[in-house]
Amino acid sequence: QGTRDHPPAQAALRDRLLSAVVSCFKRHGAAAIDTPVLELRETLMGKYGEDTKLIYELQDQGGELLALRYDLTVPFARYLAMNKISNIKRYHIAKVYRRDNPATTRGRYREFYQCDFDIAGQFDPMIPDAECLKIVHEILSDLQLGDFVIKVNDRRILNGVFAVCGVPESKFIPACSTVDKLDKMPWEEVRSEMVGEKGLSPEAADRIGEYVQLHGGLDLIERLLQDPKLSQNKLAKEGLGDMKLLFEYLTLFGITGKISFDLSLARGLDYYTGVIFEAVLLQQEKEHVEEAVSVGSVAGGGRYDGLVGMFDPKGRKVPCVGVSIGIERIFSILEQRLEASGEKLRTTETQVLVATPQKHLLAARLKLISELWDAGIKAEMLYKKDPKLLKQLQYCEDTGIPLAAIVGEQELADGVVKLRDVATREEVRM
Repeated sequence: QGTRDHPPAQAALRDRLLSAVVSCFKRHGAAAIDTPVLELRETLMGKYGEDTKLIYELQDQGGELLALRYDLTVPFARYLAMNKISNIKRYHIAKVYRRDNPATTRGRYREFYQCDFDIAGQFDPMIPDAECLKIVHEILSDLQLGDFVIKVNDRRILNGVFAVCGVPESKFIPACSTVDKLDKMPWEEVRSEMVGEKGLSPEAADRIGEYVQLHGGLDLIERLLQDPKLSQNKLAKEGLGDMKLLFEYLTLFGITGKISFDLSLARGLDYYTGVIFEAVLLQQEKEHVEEAVSVGSVAGGGRYDGLVGMFDPKGRKVPCVGVSIGIERIFSILEQRLEASGEKLRTTETQVLVATPQKHLLAARLKLISELWDAGIKAEMLYKKDPKLLKQLQYCEDTGIPLAAIVGEQELADGVVKLRDVATREEVRM
């Protein structure tokens, strides 16, 4: 359940998609790393909030309690701490595992790829954070997935909001994961979960509601900086100051048109400490409807300054900010699009088929194809001694091979090869 095989057409589409993402990561100067699929159980436990129950635990193998990695961020933090690295810009593309109830139609699987880009190191505020948002903007624009919005918030602003609304600190994280559901449920349901399940007072929930339904840009940041209650809270003030700085940098990058400062964005993970963001695809449902409908999150990330310290015996901290591209969701969308368009995707890259028109010419084909391979040319031939020419040309049509190199008795006698353009049927002797 929740896993799948990828036939050649899907694998080719995935390749195309991943290479677009990787070229963006490389354009921004990231180096690739890789880590094992297995981690020690204790490395993963207690890092994912309510989602810890989705970790795949393995049976005791030779005295080690292991689990399959749940994301690529915690292994990255462990890698930095183990190797005493305090400064790196890396990307990592690999499979992760979640014991989730699979909803394969929505692109939710138990085994799936993640594509992560992270900047670790002590830098001036918001410069790396702004670059992460620029990367999301570049990738989503490049893939032409349609309209999108990148929601941005800050954990410190959220914690400040909870504090001034009278939420005890012990309930910040549960309150956070409930607020995070605002994109899927109306405020009334979120409010009743806060009061009913998370034990918040109705008054606190109502006060939170006044804030978390706000979204906007620089104007909203300015307004909240003037807010009599929030401006008294040290955390919220810090967060808002940084948010203002972030928007200045995003303005210089020219991407604020797609960015929304959204106080309902919480992201359920425990390890975020500052800026958090999530990119959502929008779908124009009907022509006359102004309001765009969200199709779901296709990228997310944020700042996690405390995570590396958890793995360091001396507690040395390495500030980090990163982004994960939701490749499975994007893949599902592109797949549906390809099906709808009826376009046939080539699954191989063969440039030329070596063909013969008469019998007893296998030796000529083998010699020619060997020369082509040695010259680095992608070539194929049919595995029959005496295939009919029509069958060979048909194979080119079926698999999208553009050229056929034909050697018959005449060509051998003249020391040439006849090159045929499969689509136009033009031929030249070379």
